[in-house]
Amino acid sequence: MLKSMKWALFAAVAILPLTASAAELDAMSVKELLPLAQKEGKVTVFSLSSRIAKVEKAFEDAYPGIDLVGVDMSSVKQIARVVAEQTAGVNAVDVLYIADTPVVYEDLVKTNRVVPYIPPRVAGELADEHKAPLLTQRLSTKVLMYNEVANPNGAPIKNLWQLTTPEWKGRVLMVDPLQRGELLDLLVEFSLRPDEMAKAYEAQFGKPITVDSDLQGAGEQFVRDLFGNDLVLVPNSDVINKAIGDKTAKNPPVGFATYSDRRDNEKEGWALQVANDVEPSNGILFPAVLALVDKAPSPAAARLLIDFMMGDDSATGGPAFEPFNVAGDYAVRPSIKDNADSVPLKELKAWRIDPVKTAAARKRIADLVLTLQ
Repeated sequence: MLKSMKWALFAAVAILPLTASAAELDAMSVKELLPLAQKEGKVTVFSLSSRIAKVEKAFEDAYPGIDLVGVDMSSVKQIARVVAEQTAGVNAVDVLYIADTPVVYEDLVKTNRVVPYIPPRVAGELADEHKAPLLTQRLSTKVLMYNEVANPNGAPIKNLWQLTTPEWKGRVLMVDPLQRGELLDLLVEFSLRPDEMAKAYEAQFGKPITVDSDLQGAGEQFVRDLFGNDLVLVPNSDVINKAIGDKTAKNPPVGFATYSDRRDNEKEGWALQVANDVEPSNGILFPAVLALVDKAPSPAAARLLIDFMMGDDSATGGPAFEPFNVAGDYAVRPSIKDNADSVPLKELKAWRIDPVKTAAARKRIADLVLTLQ
């Protein structure tokens, strides 16, 4: 009896493919991927969010025998790292969890350094815009944030052009846009909305805008005027969150930051809140995407991880998605409900970027920023 059981186990393992093509892996269910992933034993992800540590624990609990190595790394650094490693013939990372999609599409997708993978389990419920050219896991933000303790009656800013007035001189913060691509995308979006920015200018100042002759529209003028009003550039989000959210501050600044950082208010003693009632917009929504790295060393485990990070079928997305189901982050799966503390997505006054248009305008705005710093 024991001998027959051993033979049955051997036969079951033997029928598993030692290797499978990318197309075959793409079509596999979680159940089919799992034994292959367990043979690989490890999967490495570069992540734009430190919350990958919570995903790591949940993934390893769900799939024993697979070590998830999560590396917290900005999108800019991820892009540089992948290009450098692949140029050197190194294939060490499996998955990218990344934003800065205009650069990702130009530098990684078009060069086939990363490829899309859409898990069969969720493909049918996702809108087309969230499946191409890469899989969107959630929508994130760079929006105007303020201190709700110092401003109990609501945001002190109702029009973006207020940020260029003497009252706000030296009191508007932003992480350096030449170091964080999402902030550069924010400035690009201003430039791509000249009519809306011109209308908001007239609403604020009661007269039509005059645009400098070397600039292309009211959005670029806003960028120049914002820097000209002593915009404060800081090195990272921790600095900006503490400065804006300090509950003891009597006259705190405002700034463009990540709405979902509000999740740390209680832990850090902050009072961060989104300024939503702002003309013509409070900032941008952009996709955080999951990408399969070309020649991933653990292709089955990589696909299993991407599937896992899309969340389960519960309203919160389960342990895989719950770290991201916070105020200011928005799931793209309709089955996952927004955090109750969030401004509903349809009411959030943030512009959704078009990565293709953003990519085309990026160099011009980056050059403009260089002249203003």
